[in-house]
Amino acid sequence: MKALMFGWEFPPHILGGLGTASYGLTQGMAAQGDMDITFVIPRPSGDEDTSFLRIIGAGDTPIVYRDVPYEYVRERLSGKMSPEMYYHLRDHIYADFSYRGTNDLGCFEFSGKYPDNLLEEINNYSIVAGVIARAEQVDIIHSHDWLTYPAGIHAKQVTGKPLIVHVHATDFDRSRGNVNPTVFGIEMDGMNQADHIITVSDLTRRTVIDKYHQDPAKVTTIHNAVTPLAPSILALPDRRGVKDKVVTFLGRITMQKGCEYFVEAAAKVLERTKDVRFIMAGSGDMMDAMIRLAAERNISDRFHFTGFMKGQQVYEVFKSSDVYVMPSVSEPFGISPLEAMQCGVPSIISYQSGCAEILSYAVKVDYWDIDAMADAIYALITYPEMHTFLKEEGLKEVNSITWEAAGRKVRAIYERYTR
Repeated sequence: MKALMFGWEFPPHILGGLGTASYGLTQGMAAQGDMDITFVIPRPSGDEDTSFLRIIGAGDTPIVYRDVPYEYVRERLSGKMSPEMYYHLRDHIYADFSYRGTNDLGCFEFSGKYPDNLLEEINNYSIVAGVIARAEQVDIIHSHDWLTYPAGIHAKQVTGKPLIVHVHATDFDRSRGNVNPTVFGIEMDGMNQADHIITVSDLTRRTVIDKYHQDPAKVTTIHNAVTPLAPSILALPDRRGVKDKVVTFLGRITMQKGCEYFVEAAAKVLERTKDVRFIMAGSGDMMDAMIRLAAERNISDRFHFTGFMKGQQVYEVFKSSDVYVMPSVSEPFGISPLEAMQCGVPSIISYQSGCAEILSYAVKVDYWDIDAMADAIYALITYPEMHTFLKEEGLKEVNSITWEAAGRKVRAIYERYTR
């Protein structure tokens, strides 16, 4: 089974949960043995783990013919793409794009992030998808999140192969219902053109059916999972350097993530005890507002803003925490509580998160109920028996949630459309 997947992030260079989920799912699917996955991302760095799939960089794929020598191509694309693949792709340029701005190899330049000209990059990505789809023999096409839906649609049109779109989030989640009409249109078009839709939670499935008017029979929930931690991560020491308990929020500091409710709950906990510190790890458009809110609540001396963290840094924070809190207003899934639980950190999550559907040993509260959130935090830092119970049972539970199982469910959907 050959799958052509379109994504926007892939570890170790990620900006959110999309890259983590893409890595875990593809690794889990590769465990089946006969899965052959080609994964396209805008701008690979060359240090991605390609032991279980092949990565093609959209920014390394020519859309304009350039007569460039072999050695120059090898030098320019060192570690990212072989000259042979470059020339193979060049042979499948399907239109005259010489009027478009391209580099010396005839390729678009991609940021690999979420720039101000994101819509332009999405369109360029879909043009590149046409070259790759013509060059690759595949059985199915799989697009991860709205940024890649136009690419998936183009690849489907070129190959005639079935298209699966994987909804990791919708604009209703990101905007609290105040959707961007352009983004909504791209999402709707992707879902309408898809042969099948995968959602990461029943919460997201209901949004897809109710807000995007999709046939329920066309939409299947496959929950995310977690990748087992390496021994080196498990062995990381607690480096907090203080005797106080530590309660952590880790994620994008945006309204979707409920960051203000975390600050308000922290203030209530600090009315009852001073032996606790709060960490807000991440970055986002509400960071300055959260710094001001902490100052207004007079808790700045107990609050720490670390900025964006990735890779091992995330686990270093978890290993130095006693409680993890994810108070999301609308969270399609939310992998971070599972990662915290892998490190033995009890988690408090909102009922409005998809992972609440599969976690029995996490404390669940409504995101807006700061009193309940504060009570849960206080209980976990005050009563050792409760903390130990959730730590041990949570670890057992999360270790049973595997990407291999999720991959088998995805494969079952593939087979419905490729028989």
